[in-house]
Amino acid sequence: MDLQLKGKTAFISGSTQGIGLAIAQKLLEEGATVIINGRSMDRINEVVEKLKRAVSNAQVSGIAADFSRSDEIQRLLDKLPDIDILVNNAGIFEPKPFTEITDADWFRYFEVNVMSGVRLSRHIFPGMIQRNWGRIIFISSESAVNIPEEMIHYGTTKTAQLAISRGLAELTKGTNVTVNSVLPGPTKSEGVEEFVKQLATANNVTPEEAEKDFFKTARPSSLLQRFASVEEIANLVAYVASPLSSGTNGSALKVDGGVAKFIV
Repeated sequence: MDLQLKGKTAFISGSTQGIGLAIAQKLLEEGATVIINGRSMDRINEVVEKLKRAVSNAQVSGIAADFSRSDEIQRLLDKLPDIDILVNNAGIFEPKPFTEITDADWFRYFEVNVMSGVRLSRHIFPGMIQRNWGRIIFISSESAVNIPEEMIHYGTTKTAQLAISRGLAELTKGTNVTVNSVLPGPTKSEGVEEFVKQLATANNVTPEEAEKDFFKTARPSSLLQRFASVEEIANLVAYVASPLSSGTNGSALKVDGGVAKFIV
């Protein structure tokens, strides 16, 4: 299927690994020009070369910025061209007991996971409205609707993304701009692999045993009973980013393997 993305320019925050990198590659395969983002230019340059090897004639570049630093964010915004597709993917997570989550932790998670998307959207949205076409996609999580007891701070930020996404969509009435959220479930990214290793170490078991126990105890409602691949997430994001998704706006779209047990 041709997703009609040729001639579109996309920016993906936090896209040098995991879901963000998979989204970048999928959009490039569909003919979009893609700007990736990471915290260092060395890492960005590595990933740009990797993507050029993976996708022939890939139009890809990168801009470095740490979304916990407001000065770096402003420099990034100053460098951005007109953007047709914004994917707010930057995020951090770690398991931590609620009583050990400090004020600093709460503010750091909100700064990176929530304010990154706020700042990027605030900068890019007016141009989309003026040109009467655009796609803003927040990469939230099933943790937004199933707050994990081991990561309450993370789940809270993901819920906030849903509110921002829906509210911003209300400002698109009568235009060809859409704003949606995508809610991945447990996904086998580099970050999740590290998370599983931490669980394995904490419980003195192998990573394989930790993964199996994770779905048995922490995500028993999963219908997949496995981690999704990053490519499975990217496939949905690419469709939502395309002109073909013009009838989808203000939505929270699950690609969670059935973890969230509700019918809408």
